[in-house]
Amino acid sequence: MQAQAASPPRIAIGGFALESVSFLPRETGVEDFERQARRGTGLVDALVGSASAGGGFVEVLKAAAAEIVPLVYTDCSAAGPASDRAFERVRDELLQRLAEAGPLDGLLLFLHGAMTTPSRPDPEGDLLDALRRQVGPELPVMVAFDLHANLSPRTAELCDALFGFHYSPHIDMAETGARAARCLLDKLAGRRDPRLAMVKVPLVLSSIFTATSLAPLSEIVACSVDLPAERPGIIDASVFCGFAYADTPDLGFSVAVVADGDRGLAQREAEALAARIWQNREALLHEDLVHDLDEGLRSAEDLARRADRPVVVLEHADRMNDSTWCLRRLIEGGSGLRVHCPYLWDPETAARAVAAGAGARIGVTLGGKSSERSGGALAVQAEVLWAGEKCFVGTGPMRRGRRIDLGEAALLRIGSVTVSVTSVCTSAIDLDALEQFGIDFAEQDILLLRSKTHFRAVYEPLAAAILIVDTPDWGPADLSSLPYRHAPAGLYPLSREAGAEPMAEITADG
Repeated sequence: MQAQAASPPRIAIGGFALESVSFLPRETGVEDFERQARRGTGLVDALVGSASAGGGFVEVLKAAAAEIVPLVYTDCSAAGPASDRAFERVRDELLQRLAEAGPLDGLLLFLHGAMTTPSRPDPEGDLLDALRRQVGPELPVMVAFDLHANLSPRTAELCDALFGFHYSPHIDMAETGARAARCLLDKLAGRRDPRLAMVKVPLVLSSIFTATSLAPLSEIVACSVDLPAERPGIIDASVFCGFAYADTPDLGFSVAVVADGDRGLAQREAEALAARIWQNREALLHEDLVHDLDEGLRSAEDLARRADRPVVVLEHADRMNDSTWCLRRLIEGGSGLRVHCPYLWDPETAARAVAAGAGARIGVTLGGKSSERSGGALAVQAEVLWAGEKCFVGTGPMRRGRRIDLGEAALLRIGSVTVSVTSVCTSAIDLDALEQFGIDFAEQDILLLRSKTHFRAVYEPLAAAILIVDTPDWGPADLSSLPYRHAPAGLYPLSREAGAEPMAEITADG
């Protein structure tokens, strides 16, 4: 399948991404991936200028006058596990399109790294194995991964190099794709000979503690970012925090280092970074930042009455954007404070509001439908301020240039609380989530968000304060409350006594 003397180089690009919360009952199905799928020239057009890994692929390849061979690119962000059928459908399409692509010089992929399915704890590894068997051992394959990837050791065996987002919020997705694309082109031109080493670290953090502005994670990430400039021979280094809510034997931190022609050097630097992470394992937990439900909301309301800017309440444990734990108290408390809750996932309520139309007053059971942990539906009378189909092109730092399709949606008012409900599940991480519904952030007293870290890129400098409220949903700060079945033994902090020696339980592969 290797091209003989292709000029310009023919590079295939594709993406298949999902951050799976294994414990959620609703699977992410064929129709979910299909809604986000882009193919052929439409794939390239959708990625050009976007703040995505694929956008980085396209930017670098176009600048190099490479021939881009589009496969399929679909990214469902965060949701429940992928159904086996959905995984197989996209996998088979990628394989089929590769088979039809003709001679290639390289393959660039974006994979999240934290997908699970009911029967596959490591579907990305399964996918890479199938792709590698099809294209053969010689074709360069390079992969961009999310910072929250739970990487399996075999991942490093199946690709020539891998690259991770450095930051959370993921403000460098396009640059990560560009790093992968530049490395591939350098290999094809004979300028560099990338050699990869990966090291696992027996540590996992709740998503809210993976904000890369928090020390000491900020210093560890800075060290990885600076390593290529400071250590001759190093091409790239990535720290992966893992994703705590994907139940997999590969759960937890990883470090990947790419060196020029020297895998031993890559291994040594990866082990040094891994040891630094392990030595800081206690300091990486920021349990003091988390409030319980009642105390957190009481503090938020007290502060909102005094502040000259809105207070952000983060209901971080909500993984399907429909929890009612905070919303119920804010509605029933009758504080009179102006509260806005964006992007509550509730297709049933959105459809009712659209049918009723703007100006109608309707009785609805709001949110709380995704699982028994989501707080239960909230029976309210709501005024429909706006209702209809909502689709737009994102402008925020993480969704710039990306088509955002919320399906049927509505803006509801319940007393002094406004809620936007959507038919497509997505998190509110930027001002688009408010402004597309005519909501002015500055006019709110409290903004109720369900993001984990990504909201910080926009809201941290704007808010009077950010209060993290823990609830019993499927993304808690206390990971010991989750019914893991596949997590590796001795994983800190699930096992607080894990690993007496810093490197004792760290394994390397690649």
